[in-house]
Amino acid sequence: MTDVQAAGSSDNITQEVKTVLNDAKDFNALHGLNSEWTLWFDNPSKRTSTSNWTANLKEIVTLKAVEDFWGVYNNVAIASDLPNGSNYHLFRKGVRPMWEDAANARGGKWGYQFQRSIGEKVNEHWLHTLLACIGESFDSSPDVCGAVFSNRKSCFRIAIWTRNADDQEACENIGRHFKSVLGVSHPLEYFAHSDSSKTGNSVAYTV
Repeated sequence: MTDVQAAGSSDNITQEVKTVLNDAKDFNALHGLNSEWTLWFDNPSKRTSTSNWTANLKEIVTLKAVEDFWGVYNNVAIASDLPNGSNYHLFRKGVRPMWEDAANARGGKWGYQFQRSIGEKVNEHWLHTLLACIGESFDSSPDVCGAVFSNRKSCFRIAIWTRNADDQEACENIGRHFKSVLGVSHPLEYFAHSDSSKTGNSVAYTV
Protein backbone atom coordinates (compact mmCIF):
# COMPACT_ATOMS: atom_id res chain seq x y z
CA MET A 1 0.00 0.00 0.00
CA THR A 2 1.08 3.56 -0.53
CA ASP A 3 1.59 6.08 2.27
CA VAL A 4 -1.30 7.71 4.09
CA GLN A 5 -2.53 10.77 2.20
CA ALA A 6 -4.96 13.45 3.35
CA ALA A 7 -7.90 13.57 0.99
CA GLY A 8 -8.13 16.95 -0.71
CA SER A 9 -5.00 18.25 1.02
CA SER A 10 -3.03 21.14 -0.46
CA ASP A 11 0.38 22.71 0.03
CA ASN A 12 -1.39 25.91 1.09
CA ILE A 13 -3.71 24.33 3.62
CA THR A 14 -2.63 22.74 6.87
CA GLN A 15 -5.08 20.00 7.75
CA GLU A 16 -5.28 17.69 10.73
CA VAL A 17 -4.85 14.15 9.47
CA LYS A 18 -7.71 11.99 10.68
CA THR A 19 -7.73 8.30 9.77
CA VAL A 20 -10.70 5.97 9.75
CA LEU A 21 -9.32 4.45 12.95
CA ASN A 22 -9.78 7.61 15.01
CA ASP A 23 -12.72 9.17 13.15
CA ALA A 24 -14.87 6.65 11.28
CA LYS A 25 -17.23 9.32 9.89
CA ASP A 26 -15.09 12.36 9.11
CA PHE A 27 -11.69 10.83 8.32
CA ASN A 28 -9.67 12.67 5.68
CA ALA A 29 -6.72 10.31 5.22
CA LEU A 30 -6.68 7.48 2.72
CA HIS A 31 -4.36 4.48 2.63
CA GLY A 32 -3.80 4.13 -1.11
CA LEU A 33 -3.54 0.72 -2.77
CA ASN A 34 -0.56 -0.16 -4.95
CA SER A 35 -3.00 -0.87 -7.78
CA GLU A 36 -6.61 0.08 -8.40
CA TRP A 37 -9.14 -2.76 -8.48
CA THR A 38 -12.64 -2.90 -9.96
CA LEU A 39 -15.52 -4.92 -8.53
CA TRP A 40 -17.91 -6.47 -11.07
CA PHE A 41 -21.11 -8.52 -10.77
CA ASP A 42 -22.98 -10.73 -13.20
CA ASN A 43 -25.97 -13.02 -12.99
CA PRO A 44 -25.80 -15.68 -15.73
CA SER A 45 -29.33 -16.86 -14.94
CA LYS A 46 -30.57 -13.66 -16.59
CA ARG A 47 -28.73 -14.30 -19.86
CA THR A 48 -30.79 -15.07 -22.92
CA SER A 49 -27.81 -16.11 -25.02
CA THR A 50 -24.03 -16.31 -24.85
CA SER A 51 -23.73 -13.36 -27.19
CA ASN A 52 -25.33 -10.92 -24.74
CA TRP A 53 -23.33 -12.05 -21.70
CA THR A 54 -21.49 -8.75 -21.53
CA ALA A 55 -24.81 -6.93 -21.14
CA ASN A 56 -25.26 -8.69 -17.79
CA LEU A 57 -21.74 -7.92 -16.58
CA LYS A 58 -22.02 -4.86 -14.36
CA GLU A 59 -19.12 -2.70 -13.22
CA ILE A 60 -19.86 -1.71 -9.62
CA VAL A 61 -16.97 0.45 -8.41
CA THR A 62 -13.21 0.97 -8.65
CA LEU A 63 -11.22 0.86 -5.42
CA LYS A 64 -8.26 3.19 -4.94
CA ALA A 65 -7.69 2.96 -1.18
CA VAL A 66 -8.13 0.62 1.77
CA GLU A 67 -11.00 2.78 2.97
CA ASP A 68 -12.72 2.34 -0.42
CA PHE A 69 -12.43 -1.42 -0.07
CA TRP A 70 -13.99 -1.63 3.38
CA GLY A 71 -16.67 0.89 2.51
CA VAL A 72 -17.75 -1.28 -0.44
CA TYR A 73 -17.25 -4.66 1.23
CA ASN A 74 -19.42 -3.67 4.19
CA ASN A 75 -22.23 -2.37 1.99
CA VAL A 76 -22.67 -4.96 -0.77
CA ALA A 77 -24.39 -8.33 -0.44
CA ILE A 78 -22.18 -10.94 1.20
CA ALA A 79 -20.94 -13.54 -1.25
CA SER A 80 -22.91 -16.45 0.17
CA ASP A 81 -26.15 -14.46 -0.32
CA LEU A 82 -25.67 -13.94 -4.06
CA PRO A 83 -28.41 -15.44 -6.27
CA ASN A 84 -27.69 -18.92 -7.59
CA GLY A 85 -25.61 -18.75 -10.74
CA SER A 86 -24.20 -15.28 -10.13
CA ASN A 87 -20.64 -14.10 -9.63
CA TYR A 88 -18.51 -11.40 -8.04
CA HIS A 89 -15.31 -10.44 -9.86
CA LEU A 90 -12.52 -8.28 -8.44
CA PHE A 91 -10.03 -7.43 -11.21
CA ARG A 92 -7.27 -4.95 -11.73
CA LYS A 93 -8.58 -1.69 -13.15
CA GLY A 94 -8.70 -1.89 -16.92
CA VAL A 95 -8.99 -5.70 -17.03
CA ARG A 96 -12.44 -7.02 -17.84
CA PRO A 97 -13.30 -10.38 -16.18
CA MET A 98 -13.54 -12.36 -19.40
CA TRP A 99 -11.23 -14.69 -21.30
CA GLU A 100 -11.20 -12.41 -24.33
CA ASP A 101 -9.59 -9.48 -22.50
CA ALA A 102 -5.99 -9.02 -23.66
CA ALA A 103 -4.70 -9.35 -20.08
CA ASN A 104 -6.43 -12.72 -19.66
CA ALA A 105 -6.20 -14.23 -23.13
CA ARG A 106 -2.93 -16.10 -22.50
CA GLY A 107 -3.68 -16.82 -18.85
CA GLY A 108 -5.64 -19.28 -16.76
CA LYS A 109 -7.06 -19.83 -13.32
CA TRP A 110 -6.65 -21.63 -10.04
CA GLY A 111 -9.95 -22.69 -8.52
CA TYR A 112 -11.37 -24.37 -5.43
CA GLN A 113 -14.89 -25.60 -4.76
CA PHE A 114 -16.49 -25.50 -1.31
CA GLN A 115 -19.50 -27.64 -0.48
CA ARG A 116 -22.58 -25.56 0.20
CA SER A 117 -22.72 -27.00 3.71
CA ILE A 118 -19.89 -24.60 4.60
CA GLY A 119 -22.52 -21.84 4.61
CA GLU A 120 -21.43 -18.33 5.61
CA LYS A 121 -17.94 -19.60 6.48
CA VAL A 122 -17.18 -19.27 2.75
CA ASN A 123 -17.35 -15.48 3.15
CA GLU A 124 -14.15 -15.58 5.22
CA HIS A 125 -12.35 -17.44 2.45
CA TRP A 126 -13.56 -14.90 -0.11
CA LEU A 127 -12.52 -11.97 2.10
CA HIS A 128 -9.04 -13.45 2.61
CA THR A 129 -8.75 -13.88 -1.16
CA LEU A 130 -9.74 -10.26 -1.77
CA LEU A 131 -7.25 -9.00 0.82
CA ALA A 132 -4.47 -11.09 -0.75
CA CYS A 133 -5.21 -9.45 -4.09
CA ILE A 134 -5.43 -5.81 -3.03
CA GLY A 135 -2.57 -6.30 -0.56
CA GLU A 136 -0.37 -7.72 -3.37
CA SER A 137 0.70 -10.57 -1.06
CA PHE A 138 1.38 -13.09 -3.85
CA ASP A 139 5.06 -13.67 -4.72
CA SER A 140 4.11 -13.09 -8.37
CA SER A 141 1.44 -10.46 -7.69
CA PRO A 142 1.83 -8.63 -11.06
CA ASP A 143 0.67 -11.85 -12.74
CA VAL A 144 -2.59 -11.89 -10.75
CA CYS A 145 -5.38 -10.44 -12.90
CA GLY A 146 -8.25 -10.92 -10.47
CA ALA A 147 -10.45 -13.13 -8.33
CA VAL A 148 -13.90 -14.61 -8.89
CA PHE A 149 -16.56 -15.85 -6.47
CA SER A 150 -19.26 -18.07 -7.99
CA ASN A 151 -22.46 -19.19 -6.28
CA ARG A 152 -23.74 -22.45 -7.76
CA LYS A 153 -26.50 -24.88 -6.80
CA SER A 154 -24.01 -27.56 -5.86
CA CYS A 155 -21.11 -25.49 -4.49
CA PHE A 156 -19.37 -22.19 -3.90
CA ARG A 157 -16.31 -21.61 -6.08
CA ILE A 158 -13.41 -19.21 -5.61
CA ALA A 159 -10.82 -18.68 -8.34
CA ILE A 160 -7.70 -16.64 -9.01
CA TRP A 161 -7.02 -15.63 -12.61
CA THR A 162 -3.44 -15.19 -13.79
CA ARG A 163 -1.89 -13.44 -16.76
CA ASN A 164 0.40 -16.07 -18.34
CA ALA A 165 -0.40 -19.80 -18.28
CA ASP A 166 3.00 -20.59 -19.81
CA ASP A 167 4.92 -19.18 -16.84
CA GLN A 168 4.89 -22.28 -14.66
CA GLU A 169 6.99 -20.79 -11.86
CA ALA A 170 4.74 -17.74 -11.46
CA CYS A 171 1.56 -19.82 -11.74
CA GLU A 172 2.69 -22.31 -9.12
CA ASN A 173 3.86 -19.53 -6.77
CA ILE A 174 0.41 -17.98 -7.02
CA GLY A 175 -1.31 -21.34 -6.59
CA ARG A 176 0.65 -22.23 -3.45
CA HIS A 177 -0.11 -18.87 -1.84
CA PHE A 178 -3.77 -19.07 -2.86
CA LYS A 179 -3.96 -22.50 -1.21
CA SER A 180 -2.44 -21.00 1.96
CA VAL A 181 -4.86 -18.04 1.87
CA LEU A 182 -7.82 -20.43 1.62
CA GLY A 183 -6.38 -22.62 4.37
CA VAL A 184 -7.15 -25.85 2.52
CA SER A 185 -5.12 -29.04 2.21
CA HIS A 186 -6.70 -30.59 -0.90
CA PRO A 187 -4.83 -30.12 -4.21
CA LEU A 188 -5.66 -27.07 -6.31
CA GLU A 189 -5.75 -27.38 -10.09
CA TYR A 190 -4.85 -24.81 -12.74
CA PHE A 191 -6.53 -24.61 -16.14
CA ALA A 192 -5.46 -22.44 -19.06
CA HIS A 193 -8.29 -20.29 -20.45
CA SER A 194 -7.39 -21.49 -23.94
CA ASP A 195 -8.30 -25.03 -22.88
CA SER A 196 -11.43 -24.19 -20.92
CA SER A 197 -13.69 -24.07 -23.96
CA LYS A 198 -12.42 -27.41 -25.26
CA THR A 199 -13.90 -30.80 -24.50
CA GLY A 200 -11.72 -32.76 -22.12
CA ASN A 201 -9.58 -29.79 -21.07
CA SER A 202 -6.54 -30.87 -19.09
CA VAL A 203 -5.01 -29.69 -15.83
CA ALA A 204 -1.90 -27.62 -16.52
CA TYR A 205 -0.52 -27.48 -12.95
CA THR A 206 -1.36 -28.86 -9.51
CA VAL A 207 -0.25 -27.62 -6.09
